[in-house]
Amino acid sequence: MADREALIVEDELATGEILKEMLRRQHFKATLHTHGAEAVQWVREHKPDLVVLDLMLPDKHGLDICREIKLDRETNLTPVIIASALDRHEDMVRGLEVGADFYLTKPFTLEQLEEAIREAMAWRDEMRKSGTNGEIEFQFRSDLQYLKQLSHLLSSLLLFTPLTTEQAEHLTMAIHEMGANAIEWGHRKQVDRVVTLTYRIDNEKVEIIIRDTGPGFDPKELTHAAKAEDPTAHMEVRDEKGLRVGGFGIMLARGLVDELKYNSTGNEVRLVKRFPQPA
Repeated sequence: MADREALIVEDELATGEILKEMLRRQHFKATLHTHGAEAVQWVREHKPDLVVLDLMLPDKHGLDICREIKLDRETNLTPVIIASALDRHEDMVRGLEVGADFYLTKPFTLEQLEEAIREAMAWRDEMRKSGTNGEIEFQFRSDLQYLKQLSHLLSSLLLFTPLTTEQAEHLTMAIHEMGANAIEWGHRKQVDRVVTLTYRIDNEKVEIIIRDTGPGFDPKELTHAAKAEDPTAHMEVRDEKGLRVGGFGIMLARGLVDELKYNSTGNEVRLVKRFPQPA
């Protein structure tokens, strides 16, 4: 007997019926929508345990649907699996950018769908157990254009939090600075390497974790980066190393957030912005 509810948004009726049967075997009662216009409202009203979402719909793009689900604090924790015939790397990146929890490329097997469901549901269950109100993980290639697009998305997402507009702007600026550092220093502008950004929100704060796959560094030995006690001393070091004018990113970001802390290897940075306390 089905004890979980799912929404399938798929414009090809035959494919939708196959998905319904696949989900039935995973103990889901699935509802099929062949158009996307009513999908977001349906999710708000029915609070399904899972959404399986096509991208190329006749009336509304699946990316817009996913973005709306993930931008709404009432539906933010709803697992979304994108199931699309679009198989380019940039299509997958866009899907993850708007908050999808898994990207499946058609055609896929029942086993692949099962794996996607396990991962998506495990993520949601872990968030509920930990008491976190929401988490989204984004992955993007080491290109400033992708970072810019993600910054725009996050700036909209932050407006759904108790942060003031100014606080949201400050956090967005800090995210951009640290994301640029991951691209420029962590990955040395190697475009094919992936930066991971995790967004978390609870009752007290927003937390952003930015992680690259580079070798890292010792945050205490950044002689080419500005320090609050002497913000220009690093400029001579940069000149000697032949580096461009700059090095103010970390210091600037520290002034924009409540906490900024690197991990021991220097390839992950955690930014925290706390919500204003009621008077």
